Amino acid sequence: MTAKLTTELPTELPTIDFEKMDGLVPGVVQDAATGEVLMLGFLNQVSYAKTLESGFVTFWSRTRKKLWMKGETSGNRLRIVSVATDCDNDALVFRVVVEGDGLVCHEGTVSCFTKPIAVPAAQEVQIG
Repeated sequence: MTAKLTTELPTELPTIDFEKMDGLVPGVVQDAATGEVLMLGFLNQVSYAKTLESGFVTFWSRTRKKLWMKGETSGNRLRIVSVATDCDNDALVFRVVVEGDGLVCHEGTVSCFTKPIAVPAAQEVQIG
């Protein structure tokens, strides 16, 4: 007996749990070609719907209290290649192609994650 492999995509989208964080879910943005994490933003139900409708990542700005499509002024829009949710349906990861000059961060860098934090080496723990 052989297992049948299928490449069919699910016809129903998973229900995203917006209730755990007061109507928001984190959205991790990752470069589809390199795997580099580019940024983190938050989505509400409206920005999530606009994201799925447009094919470009749209966030909810917690400081400005409004929707914003990343790159709407700079031209560095985040075109979605794929999107997935985690096992609890309360976080999203977007694999994207960055349009424009490829600089995602408002500080002029490809990634927003540019500030290393020194961490001491973890000590091995003996169990038992």
